[in-house]
Amino acid sequence: MTRLLVHVEGQTEETFVNEVLAEHLYENGYTVVGARLFGNARQRARRGGVKPWQAVKRDVIRHLQEDDGAVSTLMVDYYAMPKSGDGAWPGRDAACALAHANKAALIQDQLYADIVGELGSDLQAARFVPFVLMHEFEALLFSDCVAFAKGVGRSDLAGAMQLVRNQFGSPEEINDSPATAPSKRVELLIEGYQKTFVWKPCRA
Repeated sequence: MTRLLVHVEGQTEETFVNEVLAEHLYENGYTVVGARLFGNARQRARRGGVKPWQAVKRDVIRHLQEDDGAVSTLMVDYYAMPKSGDGAWPGRDAACALAHANKAALIQDQLYADIVGELGSDLQAARFVPFVLMHEFEALLFSDCVAFAKGVGRSDLAGAMQLVRNQFGSPEEINDSPATAPSKRVELLIEGYQKTFVWKPCRA
């Protein structure tokens, strides 16, 4: 039995894990897959968003200690991670100087090292598998522009979406400022776009 809990920053990612990604993981041997927003489970209205690393770290360690048969991971946006001050995420500031392809790996290694440092030789640490999205969730949607356009009921926009995608080496590189993040580009293309509803796949 393999159980997986994904700590996420927002409702879009939470829904994506629970209603889309989980289906794929069940087909590949996982028996329980779920997502949990960062923050206090009793105060949902105040949960979500990229929290200071120490707060997220407490959530991860608590989960590892409460369920000794589960794997814990993260689905968090590199772009929004705090990189300075008390809330800084390990490796985030140093990653700024690296090539795009190496940024996430550095942070993931340092997040894992920090959890291991907290838990010592405890085997619980081996069940923490950090994952860093280079940019926000919408970047993933640009990986298949035809399916993305069809899924939001606007097949006519596939070409315009592909033009955005073609400007970058990979979908995760679709970002260069808060004004041109993937979600902002989608807002320009889709009138009335609502972030938390875009994830829904089109069932043929």
